[in-house]
Amino acid sequence: MDLEATAEVEVTSENPAHPIEAALLPGAGSGWRAAEPGPQTIRILFDTPTDVRFIHLVFTEETTPRTQEFVLRWSADDGPRLQEILRQQYNFTPVSSEVEDYAVELHRARRIELEVNPNISDPGAFAELTELRFR
Repeated sequence: MDLEATAEVEVTSENPAHPIEAALLPGAGSGWRAAEPGPQTIRILFDTPTDVRFIHLVFTEETTPRTQEFVLRWSADDGPRLQEILRQQYNFTPVSSEVEDYAVELHRARRIELEVNPNISDPGAFAELTELRFR
């Protein structure tokens, strides 16, 4: 899905050297990284209602063992209520990655949010995302 042409993307924090485009667009870089520590949110706001059938996520850890949690939510309107798609937690060891592929049936989605808590036991950790793709 060409998000540049079909959606606006908002992030709660962004390291200028690792912008969100580096996770959303193939070949655009090595992924997104937050500029501030702690939980972060990536919000995809579709220009028109969009059917989403597949979500692909890749998280990578190069240096620090940690337990990360993420939550995916969506909405078919612009209101404040979001429906949880899933909540996932996993342990990273240095030089590891987690690839997640989800078949979903999100009809006429207007908003998808990914909330990432990079380390549930360390509020000073920085959120990162290697890839995020939709079909």
